[in-house]
This record gives sequence, C-alpha cells and structure tokens, in this order.
Amino acid sequence: MKRVLSSSLGKKFVMALSGLFLIGFTLVHLTGNLLLYVGFENYNHYAHSLHARPGLVLVAELILFVFFLAHIIFAVQTSWENRRARPVKYEMRRSKQGQSAATPSAVMFVSGAIIFGFLILHLADFRFALRLPGGEAEEPASKALRILQDPISAAVYFIGSLLLGWHLWHGFQSAFQSLGLRHPKFTPWIQKLGIAFALLLGLGFASFPAWACLKKWGVLP
Repeated sequence: MKRVLSSSLGKKFVMALSGLFLIGFTLVHLTGNLLLYVGFENYNHYAHSLHARPGLVLVAELILFVFFLAHIIFAVQTSWENRRARPVKYEMRRSKQGQSAATPSAVMFVSGAIIFGFLILHLADFRFALRLPGGEAEEPASKALRILQDPISAAVYFIGSLLLGWHLWHGFQSAFQSLGLRHPKFTPWIQKLGIAFALLLGLGFASFPAWACLKKWGVLP
C-alpha cells in the first residue's frame, strides 16, 4: 500500500476517488440547501433533524475530513512532483495566439487552493461562528440568510462557488481518466455529465448569496 501511494498513479487514483466522493457530498449538500427556496420551515426542520443526531454528524464530519485531507495532500504532492520533473519554463505553454497560458494542472491547483480558503471561511461562519456570531435562539434559516447577506461572505461565496464549478468541470473528467475509465464510447458522455455537474453545483451554490443580497436590497420579498 505504501508503494502504491508513493507512486504517481497511486496518488492520482486516490485523488480521483476522493474527488468523486466529495462531488457526491457537494451534490447532497446543495440539495439540502435548496430547501431555503422551498420555505424557511422546511430548511429549519432539515437542519434540526441533522443536528438531532450528533454522533452521526461527527462520524460524517470525520469521514469528510479524511477525504478532504487525502485530496489536498496528494494534490500538493502531485503538483510539486510535476514542477520538479520539468524546468519552470515548461510550466507555461503557448496558446494558439502565441501567448503563454498556465497548464491545466497548474490552474487546477490554484483554483483548488482558493476553494480551500473558501471552505475555511464557510466553516468559520457556519460551523464555528467565529466571524459572525448570532443569538443562541437563532433558527438555521435566519442564520444562513444573515451570513449570506454579509458583504464579505456574499462576495467570497459567490466567487468561490463559481470557481468550484470550474474546478469540478475539469476534475470530474480527470477522475474517470485517472481510474482508467476513458473510452471513446463513454468519454463524450462523461464530459457532458461533468459540464452538467459543474453548472449545477457552481451556479446552484452561487445562487444563495445572490438570493440573500436581493432580499437584503428589497428586490425579493
């Protein structure tokens, strides 16, 4: 196992599996958050139902932490090994117009780092209430609306959600390629599914800060 995880293929395999798992979690997370549009009572019931099982929530958080940690560690190691394997000048490639452009792996690393910062802010706001503490009797829906109406949170969440969609667009296809599931018959469908996931998750999460700000400005009731 140690020999496999130390190889380039082994690291990409773990990144692919962890990435697909995180995509699945993100889809479930988005589905739950969409209850905000159905009604605050529905969202509050959903949130209270989750927190009524603290043991289950803790186990889920630990599993998520392991997958996030594995994905991040192997992404950093792979990026570092790619840089060491070639001169710095090859980190940039020439586009059709003759201008230099970052390689997909480099852009994925940068977008992933920004998404990691977005995740830290999300945990600070929603999980630990470090930056925008509210009242003890505050309902989950009211808390979400208050946080998303904060200018810093709204801007970071909106941009971070769009970057998440872009990251998934490339990452979804790369995951199947790393797992050896690339085939002329299936690859076009995988690419289309990756685009669908990227649009759904990116625009879906970006809609929440936009919705909260429109309510704050009186555009929406």
